[in-house]
Amino acid sequence: METVTRPHRDNLVRWAAQRPEVLVLSADLTASCEADGFRDAYPQRFFSLGMAEQNMMGFAAGLAREGFFPYIHTFAVFITRRPYDQLAMSIAYPNLPVRMIGFLPGITTPGGVTHQAIDDVALMRVIPNMTILEAGDATDVESMLDVAQAVNGPVYVRQLRGEVPRLFPANAPLQFGQARVLSRGDDLCVLSSGICTEEAMRATAALAACGVSISHLHVSTLKPFDDPQISAAIAGARHGVIAMENHSIIGGLGAATAERMAEEGIGKRLIRIGLRDRYAHGASRDYLMREYGLDAMALVRAAEDLTGQPLEISEADLAAVRLGTLQAADKTEDL
Repeated sequence: METVTRPHRDNLVRWAAQRPEVLVLSADLTASCEADGFRDAYPQRFFSLGMAEQNMMGFAAGLAREGFFPYIHTFAVFITRRPYDQLAMSIAYPNLPVRMIGFLPGITTPGGVTHQAIDDVALMRVIPNMTILEAGDATDVESMLDVAQAVNGPVYVRQLRGEVPRLFPANAPLQFGQARVLSRGDDLCVLSSGICTEEAMRATAALAACGVSISHLHVSTLKPFDDPQISAAIAGARHGVIAMENHSIIGGLGAATAERMAEEGIGKRLIRIGLRDRYAHGASRDYLMREYGLDAMALVRAAEDLTGQPLEISEADLAAVRLGTLQAADKTEDL
């Protein structure tokens, strides 16, 4: 499986070349958020605003009112927690085309609670006019800018950085409002997003070998959440539904799925895989996913619960179908 190094950095430079109205704003995390290539290529279109995220939201709103398309680059926690009021009132309320690229979603960082955005989807979902996108692989990252730019209003992106696996073909870009259907079956429906999709793909391959038929959909558009493919897959799942996300189980993909099922009267069991109303500590991504039950084995256990079958799938079985390469060692200074 191909691994792409810093896909957003190079893609942003190429993509912005013929778009002079696109500006990039940084909050003192330029290289850490892969905006350094843009800074070097287009210095007149780059603004470093320091660690002043509240001011950055107002600055971006002013640029958007003047016809520019500001792309804010910083860690997800510094987009959604610190400047929440400015984001809501200056950007979302007037429905301005500001694109907020949030890095280190969920437990993708060893930086601990101050840097782990485990509640960002919940916070952004309740803001009117807000669109929420999430990348799950290098192809999603590379096609994210086109999708975000086409939205008439503010967009929040949960972005990946560093070494990113390519799970989907490079010529099959992310489509707004459409989940990727990775497999079809009628025993279970699995909805996954972000980095959990790679784990889900490992588990569904092992489950299929045990005779469990699964509809697996990778969800990149978290708001709006109205893809008819999702409803059809849920309705067709004999034993129930599993939602798997790199986020709290409160307010994210699992919550959106529960809301959808209730509104449409779909009476199925739902298991939500994610952080269970708690903070995570600082450690490697693989360790945290295993420790808090966001990995492939967690999906296997959920499948056993819903089907009522002991499937006897081991960690070694899952390792044998690992789809991507191991991530490079996390560096504390990069958080």
